[in-house]
Amino acid sequence: MRSRSSVNRKIITLDELREKSERLRSAGKRGVATNGCFDILHVGHVRYLAAARKLGDVLVVGVNGDNSVCQLKGEGRPINREQDRVEVLAALESVDYVTIFPELRATNFLRAAQPAIYAKGGDYTADTLDPEERVVLEKFGTRIEIIPFETGYSTSQLLTRIGEG
Repeated sequence: MRSRSSVNRKIITLDELREKSERLRSAGKRGVATNGCFDILHVGHVRYLAAARKLGDVLVVGVNGDNSVCQLKGEGRPINREQDRVEVLAALESVDYVTIFPELRATNFLRAAQPAIYAKGGDYTADTLDPEERVVLEKFGTRIEIIPFETGYSTSQLLTRIGEG
C-alpha cells in the first residue's frame, strides 16, 4: 500500500504541472493527459487510466472541481469532494500526477500539461471534443487517442443501482 506522503506528492497545482511538463518535455518524455469528474471511481476508470498510461511516459489526470461537477452532472453531485477524488486517483499506480481544475472545460489544464497525447474514453470521438480544447491541443501538436469504452461501467449506472438498492 502506498504511503500517504507518496500519494500527496502526486497531487499538484496547475502551476506545478506547467513546470513539471516543461521539464518532462525537455527530457524527451511523452506526457499523456486525460481529464474527467471521477466522482465514484470504478473498475472502468481504473482500466481506462491504465490504458492511457501505456500511451506515454507520464500520465497526468485533470479532475473537475466540485462546482464544475455540479454544473455538468446536476444537483447532488459530486458525491465525493474534489480533495477525496484526487487522493483516490493519486493512489493508483498508473497515475503519475493529478490536479484539480475549477472550470467546466479543461482548456487551462491542457495549456499547463501541453501533452504529447490526450486520451479520452470511447464515449467521445475526435469530433465531439470541446472546440476550445481542440484549439489548445492543435496548438501544441497533441495527438488525440480515444480509448475504447468499457461497457457496463459508469458512475451514473452505479448511482442508479445504489438508488434501487
